[in-house]
Amino acid sequence: MKRTASLKTLTAAGVLATVAAAGPAWAADVTLRLAHLNPADPFESHSGAMAAVFESLVETASGGEIAVEVYPNGQLGKDNEVIQQVRDGIVEATISSAGGVAQHYPLVGVFDIPFAFPNIAVSDRVMDLSSGFGQRFATGLEETTGTKVLGLLDSGGFFAFTNSRRPIERVEDMEGLRIRTMTLPTHQAMVDSLGAQATPLPWAEVYTALQTGVADGQMNPVPIIAFAKFDEVQQYLSITNHVITPYIWMMNGAFYEGLSDEHQDIVDWAADVAVAAGRGVSRVIEASDRGLPKLAANMEVNAVSPEEQVKFAAAAQPAVRALIEEQYGEAGVAMLEAMLAEIETARTELGLAD
Repeated sequence: MKRTASLKTLTAAGVLATVAAAGPAWAADVTLRLAHLNPADPFESHSGAMAAVFESLVETASGGEIAVEVYPNGQLGKDNEVIQQVRDGIVEATISSAGGVAQHYPLVGVFDIPFAFPNIAVSDRVMDLSSGFGQRFATGLEETTGTKVLGLLDSGGFFAFTNSRRPIERVEDMEGLRIRTMTLPTHQAMVDSLGAQATPLPWAEVYTALQTGVADGQMNPVPIIAFAKFDEVQQYLSITNHVITPYIWMMNGAFYEGLSDEHQDIVDWAADVAVAAGRGVSRVIEASDRGLPKLAANMEVNAVSPEEQVKFAAAAQPAVRALIEEQYGEAGVAMLEAMLAEIETARTELGLAD
């Protein structure tokens, strides 16, 4: 990938300074609108951090020739609706959840094999555009939707369950719980296979559903649970680490191709840096008082034992694999096997024992 000389001269200190300071009042030649679901504060959500870093770097490196307008908090609509806006050229780019992407590219469901990823280091290697699997997945998504994939990363870490009825320590504790899921058939199959009742809802409706009892619980990474303030409407947090799903950064393909070579370089480079910032912010939130300690102040927290995780996996993996085979056919199975092979490669490279 090409990089202009001006980009190479930007230091890490310069990046931080430009994020913190307001940019000059340039007259832009190109306007790039970027939407995402989460808070704008770069220290509160990984997509907020990504958008802030991207906006600053693109406007600075282009000398103001590209103006970036950020629309956080789902301002432009539900996730799948904004993706359609990007496909239609109404909005230039979006950082979207797997739930939204699934309605445009169902093969995103291959990420949902429970307990496929042993840790975040493996996830970072596999769920990335630099990996062979990441390139394969992005190519399929681009060919199906007519978009350009700028970034692929986790949605904030491994998923945990929250609910308002009881701690989840064993598979049997899932029985009868109404668990909100994204509109992902794989997530619904996973939850149903554990004895709970999957309740698919769009993100904008989740807090109210938990507050009113439409759903007993939900599943998300700790950073998302924290910024969504689910501790206000949920009593129990159970650390299961059962699945990790992607966030995918897409740009309208025609818009990207219409940029000059120099502007494409800037966008690609800024997105790479922004994805790295997003990963880092998720890990910082997890490890700081913005994450688990914040939630533990208001919720009863328990960690599911490794022995019980094996039982969760035994109950859920066959159901998700069967759904992928049935609904997505040979293409889905091939994509799944490619991901699992990449996971094994990453495990070997990192020296992880089986």
